[in-house]
Amino acid sequence: MDIRDAVEADAERLATLTGAPTDVMRNLIHDRTVRVADGEGVVEGFVSYDARETTVHVTQLEGEPDVCRRLLEEPTRFADREGMDVELLVPNHDETTKTALEDADFDEYGPGPRFDGTQTTRYRWQPDR
Repeated sequence: MDIRDAVEADAERLATLTGAPTDVMRNLIHDRTVRVADGEGVVEGFVSYDARETTVHVTQLEGEPDVCRRLLEEPTRFADREGMDVELLVPNHDETTKTALEDADFDEYGPGPRFDGTQTTRYRWQPDR
């Protein structure tokens, strides 16, 4: 599996993975750092993130747990180099992502906000300081 920068041609596959419209995924590719897990020509998952102040915010993470673990290496490597934390919100029912986060040394950091009535949990990764 190769981890690479997302390109506009990936937007349709990202839309399929998320259920979001293709133009929304195209905008995501243009507006954020987006890395994809490419398994022999098929995108198996992706991570999008941006950095603000002292935190790298993961805005989307899609894929099976092993794919997500690999993808999380991207924002954590960046954060480690810059002395930043990484944070993301996970819907409470998303056990797949929770498993990947725990395996990638993220810690539950407390409750997050509700999105469309769904409660979230905040997870955080901190570099060794």
